[in-house]
Amino acid sequence: MPVNSFDDYPLSWKPDKAALTKPYYLSLAADLEQRIVSGELRAGTKLPPQREIADYLDINYTTITRVYELLKKKGLIYGTVGRGTFVSSHADEDITVIPADLSADIIEMSSVNGFSEDNILTEKATRAVIEKGYLKSLYDYSFPGGQPHQIAAGIRWMEQLSVHADKERTLICAGAQNALSIALVSLFSPHDRIAVDPYTYSNFIGLARLLHITLIPVEQDEEGMRADSLEQLCQSRRLRGIYLMPTCANPTNVTISLERRRELARIIREYHLILIEDDVSAWLHAAAGTILPSMHDLLDGHSVCICGMTKSLCAGLRVAYMTAGEEYFPRLLHGQQNMNIKTSALDAEIITEMILNGDANRLARQKLDQTVRACELYRNTFGSGEPVSYYQWLPIDSRKDYRIVEDHFLRHGVRVYHSARFAVSGGRDAFLRVSLSSAGSARRLETGLMRLQEALQDLPR
Repeated sequence: MPVNSFDDYPLSWKPDKAALTKPYYLSLAADLEQRIVSGELRAGTKLPPQREIADYLDINYTTITRVYELLKKKGLIYGTVGRGTFVSSHADEDITVIPADLSADIIEMSSVNGFSEDNILTEKATRAVIEKGYLKSLYDYSFPGGQPHQIAAGIRWMEQLSVHADKERTLICAGAQNALSIALVSLFSPHDRIAVDPYTYSNFIGLARLLHITLIPVEQDEEGMRADSLEQLCQSRRLRGIYLMPTCANPTNVTISLERRRELARIIREYHLILIEDDVSAWLHAAAGTILPSMHDLLDGHSVCICGMTKSLCAGLRVAYMTAGEEYFPRLLHGQQNMNIKTSALDAEIITEMILNGDANRLARQKLDQTVRACELYRNTFGSGEPVSYYQWLPIDSRKDYRIVEDHFLRHGVRVYHSARFAVSGGRDAFLRVSLSSAGSARRLETGLMRLQEALQDLPR
């Protein structure tokens, strides 16, 4: 053993030497993964320096390097230059955001349902489709990527969002999450690296982990992902793609400025990155008349652009349009067909009916009005906030585990999500994503905001 033995040193991770089998790096990786997944090593735990573990085990330093690299690729740990290696903030659990079955006295302010309580126009479109007498044609398995007239309606809708699509390179998916699954499975391989914002859509994080795709967080400011940081990353690490939510990013609400979009588009072109653009909130700004050019248009269509309809029209109709460049589309269509996840033709037809008869725009304007009023309620309660968004990003003063924090608000009668659910790797600051579109009514939202404000007063630090 080396002179500077760590046999009695208090290491946060201390593998059982006697249990190791060859190859050592796989045995050690399995041990570390089991301790993380079981919860023995909790989120934020600082792991021992590689040389200390190597000395403790009396093995080669490079073996520990391989262990740490393997766990980083799985998203279970992350490294910060000058600080060390840590257990990821959600490595031991499923942080996927899904609606919860809450009791009537708990106000829902976590999931983003898009004011789905008002479905009169959707019901009208459903009746119209039934009365037209061609339901039988919607029950077979033809047109797995969507019927031509349904795709044409989607293209018409996307044009309002500054997304100019080609009907030959557009397909219909069963919601944006479904489209993301198709894009990752079709265009990426295990251990590929995708650049993302430091806080991003939690279901995308979960999906990437499931497919063993590595997400690399890139610094962000008030204008969006920093172009200089992205370019440095492209020069130092091999990136395959980039995932962006350009308008009111979920969860931070950051909207990428026009100049920043152009800078990012240049880098995406230069380094041949596959862009997945998931602009779920673009329609809100389109309805308000403040839409910016899409990344899809800035890249002349050489990207993958997803336009989900569940938030803009109806949460229960799982429809999203996905358009892509000619270099990507055949693989996306092939992926959709082989994954056997054809969109409901009835759902797509109801959405098509609403787009063509103008009710989609009418409903979008109604939801815009509801959103503006909800944001006003929030600002009246907390003094600041985004003027047009389904959710707000509220900083909090607490270093407690996210489950403790979320349970604290539940006890006060309101359900919200902690920023740990959205952190790609160990966020230093704590926030709440506060949904304004799922409470059920303006009165319940107002009550929920008051409960939230009260709960902040005795928040465990």
